[in-house]
Amino acid sequence: MHSAEARKESRGAHSREDFPDRLDDEWMKHTVGWYDWSKAKNDRVRIGYRPVHMQPLGEMEHIPPKARTY
Repeated sequence: MHSAEARKESRGAHSREDFPDRLDDEWMKHTVGWYDWSKAKNDRVRIGYRPVHMQPLGEMEHIPPKARTY
């Protein structure tokens, strides 16, 4: 819930009416969350990010990301 609220865009199954567009320049990253029981109730969740590896590791061809349209 905390990571979804922090992501100010819509992407795949993560859809927000207040941010309807996909923003690859800002949000092409993985969201990582930590829950720390030792902190005060309102400070327990920390959100971080890690990069997305854009090149495949094997012999597969790179397919650039694009928005899903139905």
